[in-house]
Amino acid sequence: MGRKRHSSLRSSKDDIEVVRHSPQTPQTQSSAYRLAFADDEFLTSEDLRGIRFQLEYTKIETRLRDAGVNSTVVLFGGARIPEPGKPAWAAKTETAKKNLEENSVYYTEARRFAQLASTTAKATGYSEYVVVTGGGPGVMEAGNRGATDVGAPSIGLNIVLPHEQAPNVYVTPQFSFNFHYFATRKIHFLVRAKVVAIFPGGFGTLDEFFETLTLIQTGRMERIPLLLFGKAFWSRVINLDALVEEGTVSPDDVKLFTVVDTAEEAWEIVRKTYNLPEIEVEA
Repeated sequence: MGRKRHSSLRSSKDDIEVVRHSPQTPQTQSSAYRLAFADDEFLTSEDLRGIRFQLEYTKIETRLRDAGVNSTVVLFGGARIPEPGKPAWAAKTETAKKNLEENSVYYTEARRFAQLASTTAKATGYSEYVVVTGGGPGVMEAGNRGATDVGAPSIGLNIVLPHEQAPNVYVTPQFSFNFHYFATRKIHFLVRAKVVAIFPGGFGTLDEFFETLTLIQTGRMERIPLLLFGKAFWSRVINLDALVEEGTVSPDDVKLFTVVDTAEEAWEIVRKTYNLPEIEVEA
């Protein structure tokens, strides 16, 4: 994968090999002698933070562009929501365990929604409506799994966290990316998004919902289907009507998203927005 072009100039890889086999002297063993682009200490220094932002953005941008991925369907949601029939591994109390296991219905809906999106993507040669998640467990796993169910590729945008985290097994390996910066990761979530689906989750899910909502509200992002799954859940968690009453947002601002309960209900909104053909996917 990737574009290849002829160059008459010596490659960076060739020079790395030459330096690696250089005579071992005090000069060649000094950090000053390392090629700048092969010097981990230099590349991870404070002075190169801006360059690392650029590298992290460009690596993923190049790979997705070379693969022909033009648009995506983004699924955000809680890592702690289990697959139906499985225990809630992160529950700290009996109440939390009960609620998480009841919310496993959203694992099913996320998986189903990804099946619908990925079946539509297939008709485009997987250039449009490609499923993308945060690459982890819970709702993220359900999204990548739904794509796998119908034989479609999907993207996982993982991030390095203090506790161990690995991509879920349903992420397409060539689209399994890892980030250091939340900022560049957020750009890649939204830069190609034609749909953003928000499932029940925690602080990270709320962050992504409000960031997307703010970008649309301020005109920094096109208005796309922004779908909030789980009427019962979100009616307890947030009260945006209170912001309208307080005057801090306008009445039209709360119309920038749609609350839904099922994958079929949500995909019908997407289908009508983009005038897509009706599809049938076995449950």
